[in-house]
Amino acid sequence: MYKGIKCTAIIVAAGIGKRMGLDISKQFLKINNKHIIVYTLEKFANVDEVDEIILVTKADFINYCNEKILKNYTINKPIRIVEGGKERQESVFKGLMSIEDKNSIVLIHDGVRPFVEEKDIFRTIESAWEQGTGVLGVPAKDTIKICNSKNIVESTPDRSKLWYIQTPQTFKYDLIYKAHESASNEGFLGTDDAMLAERMGVPVKIIEGSYNNIKITTIEDITISKIILENIVKKEK
Repeated sequence: MYKGIKCTAIIVAAGIGKRMGLDISKQFLKINNKHIIVYTLEKFANVDEVDEIILVTKADFINYCNEKILKNYTINKPIRIVEGGKERQESVFKGLMSIEDKNSIVLIHDGVRPFVEEKDIFRTIESAWEQGTGVLGVPAKDTIKICNSKNIVESTPDRSKLWYIQTPQTFKYDLIYKAHESASNEGFLGTDDAMLAERMGVPVKIIEGSYNNIKITTIEDITISKIILENIVKKEK
């Protein structure tokens, strides 16, 4: 708990990894003989303020999660598995609907971001308690171009105002539930949870995180992940 308020982490692991072209979903791939999703679950389990974890996954993956993940690894937090939806947004909403404590703080995280730092997870909780929202991100390193449908540049935004947005995205429960409920009722599909809060007029606070907090999406990301993990191990020695 944080200041007497329950904190629940929703870990979304319902993707099928189309871009990798593999027979196994990316969250169940192994890095150094450990499933990616296990690294992620362990990070949230190690944060004292997190009270429980909801693992949202496809119906076809539930048995795998029970037999290969929860039975084979010791994760020191209560974990519930919830069946997800067709889209990530629907999966998150199902996770939100399964939470009983309506006064809680909710952390929403991609299952394939295994290198989030525990101190940054805490900082999003702190921000959500103080301001209602706390979303991890890092300043953009690259120049970004806005192009039309023919790939012709229309404008170049000021890079100093641009951020690469990550997860966890952390909110007071009632705020993010209403944002998801509104989006669901109106058929609006956003690219992240913060976007749903933004369309409700909610100020979203960005917390600067780490460039190591990558989302594993392509085969190349596996190679990068091994390097990140190697560096983490070196620092811990």
